Amino acid sequence: MKTLYLDIFSGISGDMFLGAMIDLGVDATALEAELAKLNLDGYQLHVGRKTKSNIEGVKFDVHLLPTKGDEHSHEHSHSHSHSHDANGGHSHERTFSDIRSLINGSALSDWVKEKSVAVFRRVAEAEGKVHGMPPDEVHFHEVGAVDSIVDIVGGCIALELLGKPRVLAAPVTEGTGWVDCAHGRFPVPTAATLEILSVRGVTVNQCDEPHELVTPTGAALLAEFAESFELMRGVTPDRIGYGLGTRDMNTRPNVLRAVLGQAEAATEAKPLDWERDTVTVIETNLDDINAEHLGHFVETALQVGALDVFHTSIQMKKNRPGVLLTVLCAEADADRFSEMILRETTALGVRRHAADRRKLRREVVTVETPLGQVRVKLGRLNGELVQAAPEYESCREVAAKADVPLKAVYAAAQKALKN
Repeated sequence: MKTLYLDIFSGISGDMFLGAMIDLGVDATALEAELAKLNLDGYQLHVGRKTKSNIEGVKFDVHLLPTKGDEHSHEHSHSHSHSHDANGGHSHERTFSDIRSLINGSALSDWVKEKSVAVFRRVAEAEGKVHGMPPDEVHFHEVGAVDSIVDIVGGCIALELLGKPRVLAAPVTEGTGWVDCAHGRFPVPTAATLEILSVRGVTVNQCDEPHELVTPTGAALLAEFAESFELMRGVTPDRIGYGLGTRDMNTRPNVLRAVLGQAEAATEAKPLDWERDTVTVIETNLDDINAEHLGHFVETALQVGALDVFHTSIQMKKNRPGVLLTVLCAEADADRFSEMILRETTALGVRRHAADRRKLRREVVTVETPLGQVRVKLGRLNGELVQAAPEYESCREVAAKADVPLKAVYAAAQKALKN
């Protein structure tokens, strides 16, 4: 099976990844022709063979052009010049929503669009969690700049040009120290990089190199594509490429080594990027509770923070009909809801146990329909949209305002999602 192994002994960044891909055989001209489909201007690519710590490889750089004039003063060997974006000048701050629209509105292949958006989504969700805002509203001060859009989309294009190989990676090695960015001074690993890797459950090892080795862009590429993070096993090398970084390091060469070859298909399934947590399940059997009291308990428990409350019809001893009352709650709230059941129902005792949950990575988006704006909850697994559910309250409000059946609003929202 065609396999790409990323030997990240010195970390990974977007430009190092693209340098390694070109050194493996990705045609730089073909790469640039595909990138041109983005209709993103204001940059110039520089691709050249250089050495770093006596290792020859490819140095890939994206240089922004000045906002006015002298574009033609730049060198053109191994690179092409682009003027400016449609709005004039360079857009160095874009939201995830802006970037997603840019990519989806391009003439790139469906696979490159899907994977590019998925990589950016990982960064947007990480930045959103760190800074307390919805992913769509995250402003990309660094990652949203032109050079990183080129790095991420270019990385996906390069993988497609290589034939979409299976991707494996070495254990993640990060440096130490501090970095200065738009939000302030942060220790290495940066908050965004650590958050991106934590979603995949990736183990991070630090070395004594006083630099940031893994950038958010590099981490997102790893999180999206790498199936595992282990030492090389069962890979027969065919070609080896080196993507060069910019630093001169004390303990290791600043290069990314990429090995393209053959490997047996993994027996285990590809890791899934679902979210995991643990909840407490509280249960009790009831055969003598007033139905009104039971309904009141369900409403009250949900109002005060239960994750879910429901009751199920059961057959109890002596053939009595009864109900199984179940409350799901956070572990810290288990005693509170256990007491609530004992005080407000006819229960003499409760059963409790911890339950592991697996959840789709979720986000809520607003879609435009002819009837009005509707909020829709999306669920994704490994970047693939597997659930899309219009929110009831949002649909109900739109239906009442437009004086149309509720199901018409649901249908309009589903149609808007497909478009």
